[in-house]
Amino acid sequence: MATNDTAGGTAAGENTSAAARPKRVRTGCLTCRERHLKCDEGLPDCQNCRKSSRPCKRGVRLNFIDTQVKSPPITPPTQEWDITFQDESREIASEYRGGLGRYAALPPEVEDVPDIKDEALYQFSSGVMNTPTLAHQQLPSLQQSIPVGNVESYPAVSQRMPDNSREQHRHSSSNTDSTFTSQTMPPAPSSTYSNNKQTLTPPSEDRGPLDSPEELLFMQVFVEEVGLWMDSLDPYKHFSRLLPSDSLNEPMLLNAFLACGARHLSLVNSVYSEDKALHYYDDATTRLLEALQNPNRNTVMCATTAVILNVYEIMSERPLQRMNHIAGARALIKECRWTAKSTGVGAACFWLNVGMELLSCIRFNWQVAWDPDLWGVDMDFSKEIEYGCEEGWTYRLMYIVAKIANFRSTVPRQAESSQHAESVRLQNRFNDWNRLKDWIDSWNNNIPRTMRPMGYLYPHQTTSKSAFPEVWLIKRTTIVARLFYHTGMCLLAQTHPLMSTRTPEMHDLQQTHAHDLCGIVAHVKDRGVASVAIRSLAIAAECLVLRREQEEVLEIFDRIQKETGWRTGFLHKELKEKWGWNNEEQYQQQQQQNVPVLPVLPVHNFPYQNTNLPPVPPPPTAPKPGAGPRQGIINPILRSADFSAPTHPYQNHYVAPLHLPPQPQYSHY
Repeated sequence: MATNDTAGGTAAGENTSAAARPKRVRTGCLTCRERHLKCDEGLPDCQNCRKSSRPCKRGVRLNFIDTQVKSPPITPPTQEWDITFQDESREIASEYRGGLGRYAALPPEVEDVPDIKDEALYQFSSGVMNTPTLAHQQLPSLQQSIPVGNVESYPAVSQRMPDNSREQHRHSSSNTDSTFTSQTMPPAPSSTYSNNKQTLTPPSEDRGPLDSPEELLFMQVFVEEVGLWMDSLDPYKHFSRLLPSDSLNEPMLLNAFLACGARHLSLVNSVYSEDKALHYYDDATTRLLEALQNPNRNTVMCATTAVILNVYEIMSERPLQRMNHIAGARALIKECRWTAKSTGVGAACFWLNVGMELLSCIRFNWQVAWDPDLWGVDMDFSKEIEYGCEEGWTYRLMYIVAKIANFRSTVPRQAESSQHAESVRLQNRFNDWNRLKDWIDSWNNNIPRTMRPMGYLYPHQTTSKSAFPEVWLIKRTTIVARLFYHTGMCLLAQTHPLMSTRTPEMHDLQQTHAHDLCGIVAHVKDRGVASVAIRSLAIAAECLVLRREQEEVLEIFDRIQKETGWRTGFLHKELKEKWGWNNEEQYQQQQQQNVPVLPVLPVHNFPYQNTNLPPVPPPPTAPKPGAGPRQGIINPILRSADFSAPTHPYQNHYVAPLHLPPQPQYSHY
């Protein structure tokens, strides 16, 4: 019994000691934990902190003792599983004081960026250019970038290209208002999009207005700057007035708009970087790729988004590295069956896409990939177009200029084997040239009075000290049409099959239209025509012979770049070479003799011309639709821009839609 009593007493003593020991708490304040005191867990402040007048800090603190990262165990692969292990310990540790400092520094990642000349994709050169080898950037796999049921951010595919020469965003006086000057712009946030999980926009839902100051700024810049020139051929202004409202409920479209707005800011204001524009671009691309795998997708929304992302790629400093949507937008437009006869957003996307390709073909001397005879343009000038609808006449002129570009790209490189065959070919090309010349003259004679200059002052009548006449046009569409008209006339003067560009007739034709074109661009204040003005001015500048005129053209290019962000520096070198500025000694001698400096004009005529030809027969009738133009250098970027082609865009992502909705979802579609 004594033994049992002793054992019982010992057990009772241990229980009493355990009960007397203070219990460790897990919800006490951090201040008591640092002082190694028991916290009574009082709220809002514990008793210890109240007595010592210390701040009662709350929260959970983790102690990182072992930060070794081991390889994950090997998991047997199966056909159903697609597992990716991702180490997020550094990201978690960075949220705690001193947590990230326990990790070793990561070696910097070096990407292989191909050495591509830093120039805009749509540039100008009158010489014949061999078809470049263009490898489209491989789009990432959806299995890697889009988990099931969730849309993660699209991995970045390019680095920021710094440019120290960017000017602050400011504009001269214009007939279009802009509220984004260097004085009104808020400072750019210092944070970058290093966190791939950062949310851009909510999922598809009925959301209210933009409540983020940054997103609001980017959208305003898009509407007032980028959408300005995108709508230059659209009477209803879809991109700047209608579609922004629809994008509030379409995250894919919204992020495409924000990407273009952010990109424009980075071009005109060096304070803003391209990182945020890339983030919006990547998110919109990811959503578009996901939508293309859904056979029940909204094809209209996908095509519209691709067109806007195409615009972003053109604005990119190195667009040849980023061509995911240039061909894809064209393929989606064809999938929606949009043509010149379409209305609403279909017409807006069609003419914007066709116009950008036309400017590219003029620059590179390419043949238009989409045969103009298949556009569906009504070329019957006897039909009356609704009064005030200058866009219809502009569409007709774009058709004619596209035919001129195709004619220019098919200039023979060598003579035929026999003299008879060569004479026949020259006769046929002469007939084609006359037909195009009659076509564009007929267009100019039939256009309404609203598409003609409202005012025309010769240089000696103005106080601007400009070497070019002051041509005043009111409507933006009219300005674009006149620029295309004078560009087409300059190209015709350079491609006459029988007359050299130095003959008096062709020389006078070039000079007249080149001076009028330069006069329009020199005095226009509408930034919405800058994209067409740059490319048209480059064609006209090649024809100038006086040094004063040439210098003023270079100043005009600098002004356009400063006001709009479009890159024009590459044109300085090209034009100086064509003007013969490289030989300054020759220039000084000619100046002393008061002889104008003749530029090195492009050779578009035949060195084997034969003037002993039979009388010219009547011009042939217009080719039948579908016959196709003669073979030339077809635009290699858009050559296979059709989902029926074996190497169509969006490889491994595109799934044919089950049906094309006959009725659009929006009233303006």
